Amino acid sequence: MHHTWMRYFTPGPVHHRLGLVCLGVGLQHGALPAVGPRTLGHHVAVVIGAGAGWCRTSDGRTHPVTAPALLWLVPGVPHHYGAGPGRGWDEAFVGFTGPAVAAYTELGCIEPDRPVVPLTDATGPRAAVARIARAARRGNPLLEIETSAGVHELLVALRRARADADDDPVLQALARDAFLPLSVAQHAARHGMTPAELRSAVRRGAGCGPKDYLLGIRLGRAKELLAATELPVAAVARRVGYDDPAYFSRLFTRRVGTAPVRFRARQSAAGPSRSA
Repeated sequence: MHHTWMRYFTPGPVHHRLGLVCLGVGLQHGALPAVGPRTLGHHVAVVIGAGAGWCRTSDGRTHPVTAPALLWLVPGVPHHYGAGPGRGWDEAFVGFTGPAVAAYTELGCIEPDRPVVPLTDATGPRAAVARIARAARRGNPLLEIETSAGVHELLVALRRARADADDDPVLQALARDAFLPLSVAQHAARHGMTPAELRSAVRRGAGCGPKDYLLGIRLGRAKELLAATELPVAAVARRVGYDDPAYFSRLFTRRVGTAPVRFRARQSAAGPSRSA
């Protein structure tokens, strides 16, 4: 015996401009029938919260699935999966598409090459799916907006719940040392790695290269210092790892879109009182 609840949606063109749109959501449990073989034209995240089963990929291999786990179903790729014999499993699924898929894939939140992804805990992803399901009530005038927001939330929750997403020691060390005036090669040497190895590790953990990872941390701190203190721009630059204030100002302007002094002036209009 099994139990199934599902809803499907057809978002309009304006909703697609939100970046992601939800095409369907479902909650199922029990001895569910196998799915496929089939091929879809959109992404589906299938969260297995309890139980076990299998997933057969397009190369003919069969992968065991043990909860908590995620099945990534990607457009144009055949898939075939099902719960194991006996009591079956507990699954929740969300179908989605949109232009933001490319960015989430580049950032490592969507992994088309990993059809089965172990999770540390399905609680966060299941809560995100439940919010999408609640928004899916018939007659909800905000259905497409709420379910779109829910897909964004689900992708973040899945990334956090991924079994290999525990605190990454390399990322932690880079964050700790972000304000030291070190090159990528020097950071790599401190970890006994080559620059290429460091780039691979950071991209795997953060979805970007070490330069962008460090720059995001540095500029975030620089903004805090500019908004909350009276420190000169040169002093702010030194505190976040740049000995050349002119270079820091050019970098800040290029990435933020405004010069440090202008950023400070805008923040000071309604910001809190500053202290050194």
